Amino acid sequence: MDTRYTSIARHRVRGAARPVAIAIVAIIAALAAAAWLLIVRPYQQQMRLDAGGAPAVSAAAKAPTQAAPANVQAMDVNQLLAEASKALKEQRLLAPAGNNAFEFYLRVLAKQPDNPVATSALRETFPYAASDAEQVVNSRDLNEAQREIELLAKADPTNYTLTILRSKLDAQRKLASQQQQQAQDQEKAAQLAAQRAATEKQEAAKQAEQQQAQLAAEQAKAKQQRLEQQQQAAAQEKAQPVAAPVASAETADAVLLKAANPSYPTAALRAGQAGWVVVGFTVTAEGRTSDVHVVDAQPRHVFDRSAIEAVSRYRFKPAMRDGVAVESTKQQKIEFSTGR
Repeated sequence: MDTRYTSIARHRVRGAARPVAIAIVAIIAALAAAAWLLIVRPYQQQMRLDAGGAPAVSAAAKAPTQAAPANVQAMDVNQLLAEASKALKEQRLLAPAGNNAFEFYLRVLAKQPDNPVATSALRETFPYAASDAEQVVNSRDLNEAQREIELLAKADPTNYTLTILRSKLDAQRKLASQQQQQAQDQEKAAQLAAQRAATEKQEAAKQAEQQQAQLAAEQAKAKQQRLEQQQQAAAQEKAQPVAAPVASAETADAVLLKAANPSYPTAALRAGQAGWVVVGFTVTAEGRTSDVHVVDAQPRHVFDRSAIEAVSRYRFKPAMRDGVAVESTKQQKIEFSTGR
């Protein structure tokens, strides 16, 4: 075979393939540029306007609540890209569920894994979508935040931002759990306090009722006792015979019934000494003597003891006042003489 012919043929094939490769690269570049101009850039501009104007609002709150197209499953790539572009313009990156840009782009990649428009759009809008998800986390819409983080993970499962978002979501869940537990504890404490107050009120009412019943019983018992006493007094008065006229009450002074001879002091007896003692004393209602004392004596302190001992043994009929025995005071002079 002629080698020159073979070389010429190869050269012609290479020359024909080069324009085809250039055309393919140009088409891909054009599609990427179109995606940038029509999809990513408008969203970036809108995000800048939002950042410089009104306060940040979560994407879930900004995105209008609308149902997903009914025929999403049957849409082709171009239709899905159109829906995704529309969602981007309306800032529906991750929400609402089933009708947001990320889900449309992921459906595109499910049909065409190498679709440059969807791949580029997901990569370029990921930071903005992550920011939206963070706002949802901070607003404590925890279920929605979990859904959006899972959606981000489908787009870029190795992105470190997911770790941060998941940590923040876990922290918010713990905080929400603590607050819920505190609220439950407070509610339980309030219920216990209310139950305790109700129980104390019931006990107080019960005690008051018991005290009132006891007081009423005591009053009834006292009334019954008074009635019985009145009835007994009336019966006794009715049964008691008419008493005879009482004689005039006796009134008299004390009368000596039994005297006692005094003992003569030995020293005075030996000396032949004589004398006298006036003794004062009280006659009790029983006829005995008390408070026996010397009123006067001659000589003094010689016959005092003998006189006091003798009077202490006296017995009297007590004095009478209106028929009643009463105490009275008397004096008695006792003579002491040897009889010589």
